[in-house]
Amino acid sequence: MKFVASLVCSLLFSMEAVAQATGSTTDTVAASPTRTPAETHDTASAQKLEPIAIREQARTGSRYAPRLNSSALRTPTLLRDVPQSVSIVSSQLIKDYGMHSMSDVVAYLPGVTIGQGEGNRDHIVLRGNSSTADFFVDGVRDDVQYYRDIYNVDRVEALKGPNAMSFGRGGGGGVLNRIMKQAGWASMRELTAEGGAFGLRRISADMGNPVTSWLAARVPAVYQVAESFRQGVSLERYGVNPTVTLARPGSSTTLVLAYEHFRDHRTADRGIPSFDGRPLETARSTFFGDPAQSFSDARVNAVSATLSRMLPGGATFTNRTRLASYDKFYRNVFPGALDASKAQVTISAYDNSTDRRNLFNQTDIVVPARTGRARHLMLFGGELGRQTTDNFRTTGYFNGTSTSFAAAVTNPTISVPLVFRQGASDADNAVANSVLSVYAQDQIELSPFWQVVAGVRYEIFDIEYLDHRNGSALGRRDAMASPRIGLVYKPRDVVSLYGSFSVSHLPSSGDQFSSLTDVTSALRPERFTNYEVGAKWDLDNRFALSLAAYRLDRSNTRANDPVNPARTVQTGSQRTTGYELDLRGTVTSAWDVVAGVSRQNAFVSSTTASAREGASVPLVPRIAASIWNRYQMSKDWAIGAGLVHQARSYAGIDNTVTLPAFTRIDAAAFYSITPSIQAQINIENLFDAEYYPTANNNNNISPGGPRSLRFSLSAGF
Repeated sequence: MKFVASLVCSLLFSMEAVAQATGSTTDTVAASPTRTPAETHDTASAQKLEPIAIREQARTGSRYAPRLNSSALRTPTLLRDVPQSVSIVSSQLIKDYGMHSMSDVVAYLPGVTIGQGEGNRDHIVLRGNSSTADFFVDGVRDDVQYYRDIYNVDRVEALKGPNAMSFGRGGGGGVLNRIMKQAGWASMRELTAEGGAFGLRRISADMGNPVTSWLAARVPAVYQVAESFRQGVSLERYGVNPTVTLARPGSSTTLVLAYEHFRDHRTADRGIPSFDGRPLETARSTFFGDPAQSFSDARVNAVSATLSRMLPGGATFTNRTRLASYDKFYRNVFPGALDASKAQVTISAYDNSTDRRNLFNQTDIVVPARTGRARHLMLFGGELGRQTTDNFRTTGYFNGTSTSFAAAVTNPTISVPLVFRQGASDADNAVANSVLSVYAQDQIELSPFWQVVAGVRYEIFDIEYLDHRNGSALGRRDAMASPRIGLVYKPRDVVSLYGSFSVSHLPSSGDQFSSLTDVTSALRPERFTNYEVGAKWDLDNRFALSLAAYRLDRSNTRANDPVNPARTVQTGSQRTTGYELDLRGTVTSAWDVVAGVSRQNAFVSSTTASAREGASVPLVPRIAASIWNRYQMSKDWAIGAGLVHQARSYAGIDNTVTLPAFTRIDAAAFYSITPSIQAQINIENLFDAEYYPTANNNNNISPGGPRSLRFSLSAGF
């Protein structure tokens, strides 16, 4: 940690040097209240908002530090004026690191860690709160459990703390929002071929062009196959995401249409068991279970439409519709507890299918106004949603008779005949839920020094649950009010000090609403309450620094009644306190950097049904730090170097198994063969550290990968 601390201090010193060496020319610009088809990430080309002056320095350029955000407040706002911690992984960082997945992205988001997700889905932990559903696409819910590729992503936003005002239910610790690539009137033709260790072969394309003066098209696509350092593990995935934008010259109306077809098929890998409070010492390639019968298959088809229109007086209207179909199936044969006396590990098996249809429609109206000397940017909106889900699960019986199999620890990769049929508690249900919400918000500039943000969402969540096994039908309706208020003080135009308060709720059916019982149907939603203070500083419009300190309380969680243990009460609670530092941008004309440090303490503050008071929340290291650098050595050559560090954390809520602390070093080299052809080499885990980055429980622990090399060649034409 001394190395990490000195690294951060050197960055702060470099930032001060940049501030002293550069002037501070200030211009007044603003962003279009709606994301147009050619939405720029350069605030200098954005549209001026009459009521609220958004002052920005003359653009000098930064590869890693976007200045504008339209997601956190649902209005175009400079990041330094958002009273909330927001970290963004830009398109250039995605390209330089060679990111393919959400786990790659999360490594460079302070305060966010990745969970194993039972080897079949994205799973994140934000400020101590675990979720498989807090994923969004352009602000619209994308909550099914699958692994997402980022071939069609412009950037990924981590909006931390409760976000129900902007995104609706859930999002207690924060959300990850993918901003997708859209068609615009700038031509682009890029083809990238990639190969590397463990049979990696990946080809991606991004083709865009104006078709006429009023029609533009763009088609990102990807195909990838790969094996793994893990025995018998492989994946195949492909996707295509054509988009078109229609906007007549001079017209105030824009229509963006998109369709995505995506398929991901892979081995479901649940990792290794533990022994004596730590991951079992075994070869990191060893598969515990049966890789031939462990797999995950996800098919996604999604259609979206975004209609934007400028209204008289500078107001804007935006309507977003997303219809998505998800077909997900996974089967795994995985390890359980280790019996040291017999040198055996218990192997179990089950499979699960989820078939979901999502339909969401959102409408935002943004209205600028003035009352006396105060300037307003008012938001009025609503969302309608309908989700239908069919869940079906079966249990694996080894040799058709037993639900478990004892495998030798020295030879845990098995191949035993399995028969899958429903057990006594396996799910077979249909769930339908509807959401209706309205929200309003006002961003008020009281003076050049003071700004206020105040808003609230009122949401009605209605769920209907039918159990096909016994014919029982249950339902529940929750009405949830989620406020947000923030105060921003600007002693200088490029510096913001803020305080904020926000609330989110999660219905008792959970974030995947896959089951409802007589008990849970009677429970109030869980409540997430966040208090946050912070500071943001933009240096010469090239470097963004943000610092936040927060306390997040989770209440209304389930607990056993201490007087009558058979009775469930909502007295359980959890608390996370912490701070985080985020640095992104250009230190010098040759040096770009992204760095983050977080310190968190997430613990059970009142006994719950699953943990004692004082227990630490799993997968939340006290200290986590990361840094990525790119340095341009000459016109044609550049190098990259990165570090990811995590302090120790627990694999499960019982705190009996520890994941050791680790530090991983990554590296890269870039060479421009011609102005339109670039070669790139990425090396992950340069010094071949042995580490365990995540887990699903005490006996499903994921080993980190050994040193691996990837080579890519990109051609623009």
